[in-house]
Amino acid sequence: MDNDLQKYAQIPLKQISNRVWRTYSGGALIDKWKRDSPEVDNSFPEEWIMSTVTARGKNRPEDEGLSKVETKDGLMPLKDLIENNKELFLGKKVAEKFGSTGVLIKMLDSQERLTIQVHPDKTYAKDILNSSFGKTESWYVLNTREIDGEKSVVYMGFKKGVTREKWEELFVNQDIEGMLNSLHKIEVKPGDAFMIYGGVPHAIGSGCFLMEVQEPTDYTMRVEKVTPAGLEISQELIHQGVGEQKMLDCFHYDNYTLEEAMDKWKVKPKTLDSSDNHTHNTIFNKTHTDCFGLSELYLDGEYSIPSNGGFYVVVAYQGEGTLQCNGEEYPYKQGDEIFISAAIENVTFKSTVSSKLLLCYPPS
Repeated sequence: MDNDLQKYAQIPLKQISNRVWRTYSGGALIDKWKRDSPEVDNSFPEEWIMSTVTARGKNRPEDEGLSKVETKDGLMPLKDLIENNKELFLGKKVAEKFGSTGVLIKMLDSQERLTIQVHPDKTYAKDILNSSFGKTESWYVLNTREIDGEKSVVYMGFKKGVTREKWEELFVNQDIEGMLNSLHKIEVKPGDAFMIYGGVPHAIGSGCFLMEVQEPTDYTMRVEKVTPAGLEISQELIHQGVGEQKMLDCFHYDNYTLEEAMDKWKVKPKTLDSSDNHTHNTIFNKTHTDCFGLSELYLDGEYSIPSNGGFYVVVAYQGEGTLQCNGEEYPYKQGDEIFISAAIENVTFKSTVSSKLLLCYPPS
């Protein structure tokens, strides 16, 4: 254990850019949010935030996806800092139960529709993938754009009448329209929030910029063998090495009416507290999942957040200002991603420009 590294648990840690290669294109709205120029769509449509897990992809760098943070001693992988003293950085409960952050945060911007996919629930992940984490995730829509005249939509959940046999037939025949028509198609707007539990089929449509908070794995089962843009997908990325039949077992074949699906998976933010200079809303919390939490803070003034014994991550979606802790003041601005260790007992945020801060939490 390097005692010198433990000093970094006492200060906010800012992440440098961490764009990740995917099988779809996008990312221009991430550039816009980051105020980077030019704003371009390419094969790096995701920004992974405070990540201690690597991305899965053929012939990609083996450390792709791992976050690095700025320190006085230079850039350091967040994973290395945490492993130096897990309890200090993560908090006792998370350190003892998970031994890692237990959560992965992404900013995702789609120029094209993503492939139809599913993620494992915890049982499937443990039994088939030998993983203690599945990939239950959440979507919080931040912005949208029309692509080729198409409004932003998402697809999720099987419609009434879809069976395992019907789904397998559509997959074998690579009937993409048939598969899309088997799912509920939902137009989205900024502020919409959805839970995507392990086993639920889904696809993000084009023109969606969203925050995705999820369990910390990159396990994705895909039923399209070619992306909408024509990229052929490797077998490993289709079924993660388990074979097509076991891949089909990952889906939950429950089906719903649209009204039932929206009631089951769409989440309405609730206000925790507010004043003339702030509004603090909870979006995803333990009533929806014990895998992670997300809240948002609209700030035009000052607001303090006490420690709850664990870490959290601040993503500055809009605005600028400072955060104060342990007698020091640190600036933040739009696009910043900041890790607040469990060792920091209290943080006071002061906005100089009206701000929207997204606060991401580990498993409860």
